[in-house]
Amino acid sequence: MDHGTQRDAPPGRRAGPGAVPADPVAGRVPLAVVVVDRDGLVSHWSRGARRLFALPKEEAIGRPAPDLLPVSGVLPGDEDVTGYGSYEAYDGLGPGLESSLDGHLSYPAAGRARLTVPGNDRVDVLWWAYPLVGPGRERLLVLAADADGLRRDYADGGTREATVERIAPGFALHTDFPGAEELARRLPEILPSMSVGESARIVAQVLELGYPILEFSQNDRVPVTPDWGVPRRAERRARRERAARALAAGEPVPDELRDEAEDLEYAAVRERLEFLNEVSGRIGTSLDLSRTIVEVSKAVVPRFTDVAGTYLREQVVAGEGFPGGVPDTTTMWHRVALEHTDEPGRWDDVVPVGEAMPFPAHTPFFQCMTSGEPVLVPRITEEMGHAIASQFEKRDIRPLITGRSMLLVPLKARDVVLGFMILLRHPERPVFNDMDRVTGAELAARAGLVLDNARMYTYQENVAETLQDSMLPHIPPRMAGCDIATRYLPGTLLGRVGGDWFDSVKLPGARTALVVGDVMGHGLNSAAMMGQLRTAVQTMAGLDLPPAQLLRNLDDLAQRLGDTHLATCLYAVYDPIAGELHLANAGHIPPVLVRAEDGASELIDLPTGAPIGVGGVPFEAVRVPVAPGDRLVMCTDGLVEMRGEDIGVGLATLCESAAHPAASMDDACDTIIRALGTRGGRKDDVALLMARLTGIESDAVAEWRLARDPAEVGRARAAVREQLHDWSLPKLAGPAELMVSELVTNAVRHAHARPVELRLVRADTLLCEVDDDDHELPTLRSAGPDDENGRGLRVVSALAREWGASRTKAGKTVWFELTLPRR
Repeated sequence: MDHGTQRDAPPGRRAGPGAVPADPVAGRVPLAVVVVDRDGLVSHWSRGARRLFALPKEEAIGRPAPDLLPVSGVLPGDEDVTGYGSYEAYDGLGPGLESSLDGHLSYPAAGRARLTVPGNDRVDVLWWAYPLVGPGRERLLVLAADADGLRRDYADGGTREATVERIAPGFALHTDFPGAEELARRLPEILPSMSVGESARIVAQVLELGYPILEFSQNDRVPVTPDWGVPRRAERRARRERAARALAAGEPVPDELRDEAEDLEYAAVRERLEFLNEVSGRIGTSLDLSRTIVEVSKAVVPRFTDVAGTYLREQVVAGEGFPGGVPDTTTMWHRVALEHTDEPGRWDDVVPVGEAMPFPAHTPFFQCMTSGEPVLVPRITEEMGHAIASQFEKRDIRPLITGRSMLLVPLKARDVVLGFMILLRHPERPVFNDMDRVTGAELAARAGLVLDNARMYTYQENVAETLQDSMLPHIPPRMAGCDIATRYLPGTLLGRVGGDWFDSVKLPGARTALVVGDVMGHGLNSAAMMGQLRTAVQTMAGLDLPPAQLLRNLDDLAQRLGDTHLATCLYAVYDPIAGELHLANAGHIPPVLVRAEDGASELIDLPTGAPIGVGGVPFEAVRVPVAPGDRLVMCTDGLVEMRGEDIGVGLATLCESAAHPAASMDDACDTIIRALGTRGGRKDDVALLMARLTGIESDAVAEWRLARDPAEVGRARAAVREQLHDWSLPKLAGPAELMVSELVTNAVRHAHARPVELRLVRADTLLCEVDDDDHELPTLRSAGPDDENGRGLRVVSALAREWGASRTKAGKTVWFELTLPRR
């Protein structure tokens, strides 16, 4: 319930006979709701109208509205009585409804009149008139209320009236509209002749322009207020109409019309300022470019225009850098939004959202985008409509635009045109004028700034994502003896770049190093530190350093890089032949091991260690036996930590979700993300690495020990040839023999004391390794025609799928791989 507020009579107002000092008014006043069609006939007559005007619905429908409605009457009283409250009625063409029925009313009107009602003598009536623009037949929504509802009778014989600054339409439960949330549902019921589309149009405009109940308030600003006094005489109304016509035509205003013209100009300026302030509050609610585009388009329909199409340059839509240079005829413009009040689907087939097109130099669109200034076309002629329609192949757009008023406004930021808006008004509405041009320019300036902010944010996000993607490795799904799946989720803090990473590195002996790390903090600095640490881990892993020694060296490196960042790191080496994990931890959360035998999951118990960068702290490693089919899950703390929750809860959930059966590795990762990554309160980045440890069977491995004798080279070739035939790989025997011959020859020549070891492993590829006790790594050299050495590694490099060399504790390993033939 809305309440009146007590105040003295406004200055300059003389109280009527029998009136006493003002008193607060509390209560609800029912409203009459009447809809008038384009012919000026009543098409809807509510129960409230029947009560107020004492006329049944059957006798009202179809009759001329001026015969039934009270808006052309006058109140008895002194002509000096001023308007009620501090604001006069903003009624545009005057209080008479007949001026509202000529199709030119484009904003609300209101007033007060005295009406003779059968059986009730004379009734004092407040009325509001709201225009309904668009293709439907309904042209006016009229609301009326009994003004006596604002008075009280007292024992002393006097009356008291509410003295408030504003009286505006609102909602009441006992009117024909049960509430704001019900309006969209109720309107088709009270207007049964309306289609769904027409009803939706009226709903949108009623919600935009006002609501059917009386609301009493001293503070609320509304677009229209009834005149609570003597209505303007016909003479003044005529003067205002003459002044309005002069202003619309841009003609000089006669001196006798100066006051009326100033009032009209002030009202128009005030309306436009209110509109711009309202638009500013409705756009830019987020930095999402797509959402901002829709907000800008919807903000101007239907109050300012009936159709709004938004076009943006290709670079803006793509979220790329700031578009440079003046647009030309080759510039592609993407239609990113289209809002209208026409029936649904009318525009969608002809000008679909998402289409990209250039505009020729002779069009007003090209003039707008190159000059950066609004372009006003009062009416689109048939000739101009044909010229515009020629831009659309196999589509006739002329019926949609011909006869409408068009305003093109550029969307600019830092003096660069990002796009433009096409605004169209129905032929029934007043054409765009110079004031609309100024309003459109100001609207476009605000919208351009909002769009540029969203564009810059989108661009920065794209840069951050590109940087993050470049820093994260693209791990192959299959390594020797294991399958790998990964996930990365950026944090929700500032920026999308963080310090979380994962990696896998191929090691000698068909082993694989698995790494997960987390640099504390966010932003570019953390990402840069992460990139350096990840590179260092790859380098040291390639040297086949034991896990604990690798973390020790990584900690020393972090000390040299500076003490501004700390990092956690979990490093594991999987040996698929031995069936073993060798792990070391630097302050990271423990990994989860899911056993294939019974599906049970557990956190691997290993020393936590101190974070990388602390310095001077030892690291320990543990060995854990694993079986084929076991799964190892490694992740960063962003997945299991949540503000206000113990990390043990997250770790328990991680174990439970990791043990959940899944059809594939990707499904298993998604299960974990759903269980943990979508919880509310997650702010940190998430890196997840899962490895299924498939192992390598013993019959897929063949090993030989060779003496430091050149004669062993021939035995090595024969052994390899025989083994490949046993494995049904005869096609690989030729190149494998040749490369084994070169590697064994070098190993026998440079070995010191220990025998040379030769190993073949049949996994996803054919791996051959040759070990000796010489620590000097071989290098690829250019051999001249007369050189006796230097050609062996060139042969290996030419024939192998991959090859390499690394140091071991006892010496070095030189290896190569061959691709297995398809079966």
